[in-house]
Amino acid sequence: MERIGIYGGTFNPPHIGHMAAARQAIKLLRLSKLLLIPDRIAPHKQLPENSPSPQQRLEMLTVAAADIPQAEVSQLELRREGPSYTYLTVEALKQRYPQAQLVLIMGTDMFLSFESWKNWRWLIENVTLAVLYRGQKGEKSAIREKRDALCAQGAQVELVENQVTAISSTDLRRMLAFQCASPFLPEGVLAYIRQQGLYETGRDLWQLPMDRLEQVVISLLKPGRVAHVLGCRDTAVELAKHWGADTTDAARAGILHDITKALDGPLQLTLCREHGIILDDFSTRNPKTLHALTGSFVAQRIFGENDAVVTAIRSHTTGRAGMGLLEKIIYVADYMEPNRDFPGVEELRRLAFSDLDGAMRLGLEMTVSILRGNGAQISAASLEALDDLNRNLR
Repeated sequence: MERIGIYGGTFNPPHIGHMAAARQAIKLLRLSKLLLIPDRIAPHKQLPENSPSPQQRLEMLTVAAADIPQAEVSQLELRREGPSYTYLTVEALKQRYPQAQLVLIMGTDMFLSFESWKNWRWLIENVTLAVLYRGQKGEKSAIREKRDALCAQGAQVELVENQVTAISSTDLRRMLAFQCASPFLPEGVLAYIRQQGLYETGRDLWQLPMDRLEQVVISLLKPGRVAHVLGCRDTAVELAKHWGADTTDAARAGILHDITKALDGPLQLTLCREHGIILDDFSTRNPKTLHALTGSFVAQRIFGENDAVVTAIRSHTTGRAGMGLLEKIIYVADYMEPNRDFPGVEELRRLAFSDLDGAMRLGLEMTVSILRGNGAQISAASLEALDDLNRNLR
């Protein structure tokens, strides 16, 4: 019996992870054909603002899959009005391929939430579920439990452990904004994106007005970090007014200080490689600290910020000896903005408006103490900053 795979999604944009999954699905599931089906309106998530049109996502996917002989890009869901419910797609495919076994391919998250899908009971009667997963710690047992529960209700489930490239479309959109996405895009897709000016690639982000800068920054952050970043910006402005620093620079450094924070360690290192940023031994060993370095680079090269803003972002995590006024303000604002809640934060807030160097020293001392307690490596820049402050405060 002919086995036809169904691989749907937003493909916003299609990346090498999607294509690796497609190739592995064809091989490991023994498919005679794989239908790649971009959805028109995703039932489970809303597309980000300024996303490509359905037709553009279709065209990108066609480019991406051009060298996979068994893959066929389908317009089935794009031609249908309303949400792209999978059961409607399967109904149409059963009519088109009445003798075929249909294999519905999904990732871990979709599988674990499968019972929230519309008409999921009908689906398990009409397709085989195929789950692609990476075998991460704790993932395998959860998948097997869900498989057993669904099989008890009549489902056919095939689990396929594979080495899918670990990048999400959300992270890839960030990498596009930071001009370092080429390692993750199939040949031709990046050229299409640039030609069409998609994902901010055609927009000038240089020295944006503050309201527009805020919109762009928020779109590149994880949702849980937005309140912190806005709090840091507002606190930095208050401190700048109090200590006589430039409030515009304080606001821009505050809103941009975590601009690359959403990227994990490997993506931080990719950004550095793509832009030729040379790393010291500490940064290479501790990629979680890299967002200060990469953030300062992005602020300078992508957003066109001035040297004062760039330097403040660069030193906001570790500090450094000889910090200027704006650097100290951003370091302290990041530490004590209103959303922060930890032992010692109230004392830090008190010092911030009476003794800025004292607040800096307290923040550094707390950081060093926590790192030592965890057995973690401490940045030489932090120790030098602390020594510098201690000398000046004597």
